Amino acid sequence: MMANQPIFILPEGTERYSKRDALRMNITAAKILENIVRTTLGPKGMDKMLVNSMGDVTVTNDGATILREMDIAQPAARMLVEIAKKQEDIVGDGTTSVVVIAGELLSKAQKLLEDGIATSVVIRGFRNACAKAIEILNDIAIDGNDRDTLKSVAITAMSGKGSDYAKEQLADLVVDAALRIEDEGKVDIDSINIQRISGDAVEDSFLAEGIIMDKAPLSKSMPTEVNDAKIALLKYPIELKEINTDSKIDITSPDQFEAFLANEEEMVKDLVNTIIESGANVVFCQKGIDDMAEHYLNKAGIMAYKRVKKSDMERIQKATGAKLLTDINDLNEDVLGSAGKIYVKKIFDHKLTFIEECDNPKATSIVLRGSTRYVTEQINRALDDALGVVAATIEDGKVLVGGGACEIELIKQLRDYGDSVSGREQLAILAYAEALEVIPRTLIENAGLDSINLIADLKAAHEDSKAMGINVFTGKVVDMKEAGVLEPLKVKVQALQSSGEAAEMILRIDDMIAARDALNSTGPDESGNDNSGMPPMPGAGGMGGMPPMM
Repeated sequence: MMANQPIFILPEGTERYSKRDALRMNITAAKILENIVRTTLGPKGMDKMLVNSMGDVTVTNDGATILREMDIAQPAARMLVEIAKKQEDIVGDGTTSVVVIAGELLSKAQKLLEDGIATSVVIRGFRNACAKAIEILNDIAIDGNDRDTLKSVAITAMSGKGSDYAKEQLADLVVDAALRIEDEGKVDIDSINIQRISGDAVEDSFLAEGIIMDKAPLSKSMPTEVNDAKIALLKYPIELKEINTDSKIDITSPDQFEAFLANEEEMVKDLVNTIIESGANVVFCQKGIDDMAEHYLNKAGIMAYKRVKKSDMERIQKATGAKLLTDINDLNEDVLGSAGKIYVKKIFDHKLTFIEECDNPKATSIVLRGSTRYVTEQINRALDDALGVVAATIEDGKVLVGGGACEIELIKQLRDYGDSVSGREQLAILAYAEALEVIPRTLIENAGLDSINLIADLKAAHEDSKAMGINVFTGKVVDMKEAGVLEPLKVKVQALQSSGEAAEMILRIDDMIAARDALNSTGPDESGNDNSGMPPMPGAGGMGGMPPMM
């Protein structure tokens, strides 16, 4: 009788999807995500309108922004999003390509699995094909990180992202900013601050001579311009420390109270005197500055700022050479930074502080103008991508021709490689090659062109030249190198690695076990706890509040 009793090892209400069911659902979820972002790829890609729970609207075709803003609940799809975010963090662009290629790889893998090929064989074939593809990309890459190449890379990255009418000027700003802070072949793009100001044309954007901070001095009576600035950076509050709530002060007479206040004032004076004696005439404080300290700083003619953002403090440190101090007692002349001029200027309705004429600055700022907030936000995302690819090109010194040219060349050479491999692994390698066709085909389809004929023309053209790609504006197959359509090698390599990792990770899952509450949760609750799990999915259902797209 005991042998016939059911044995429960999971709590009641737990859902389990095994083997083919689990794989089918995960692959379908990845394909849904691919279809969402695929229409945004390329210069002719469409935009997405994203509305969050607060009603804030974001209009963009930037893959990283779309993936970040969507409330995705399906676990495999969320894994794919995390891989795409890694792509963004490492090289700053190519997130849409990662999702599109990964989705296509999984689609090809599904057909192979249905034909009876083992998952391990498919994964091994994809892994070998990816390694070969990266080898091919390194072979066909072009040397170059000169200014013209960097500008072409920046223009390519910004194409179709709302900045086409001003991309030449914006590309110049991006390249100049990156070259200004380059240090031994490295570019820290976090050192470039993009200050968005609505109310004018994009063409009025400019690269500042130094650092710009969206902040004005503490008091209107403080100096608004300081020449030969000596800068103190403090992570120490210029204010009295709060008295412990358990402390008790016994004051029995007005004289004692007056003495207590005088003592407090003396303590604040000592803090300000420390700043004055160091020779500083400008103070940036990451903490607070109380009213009494403000009075004495103003009286001493010192320009002071409080509650300065950490990112601004880091840029000021890199630009001026000042040391960020956590103890005001360490303040002296040796730790001060320097700048030829610091002044306050009002642009439209923003009061900005300019820090200029720094010796060998390793930080800079771009002032981005636009008619509305939505315009500046969209172009800001384009500039972020451009900065990422320019930095990658400076560091790596290698570029590839765009317009689908390198993908067509990969397909051609991977097919030759696949023919040299025996066994069922050959089928996986050929399927990998076919999956890469999704990039040029999507570029063509998003431009409203005939993908069948143009893909055939591209393949024929590659018999003579590796640089032939599709000009989506004219619908012609042209030499992409001559057209100046260039992309960093580093971005393409990382995209192939990331998409391959994502596909392999999903293919290796043969069981999905969801806790009782996971089926109906869609994200963080009101307390901020992330309860996201697997939504109800008959065959791979919805995507975090989105209707099923099969």
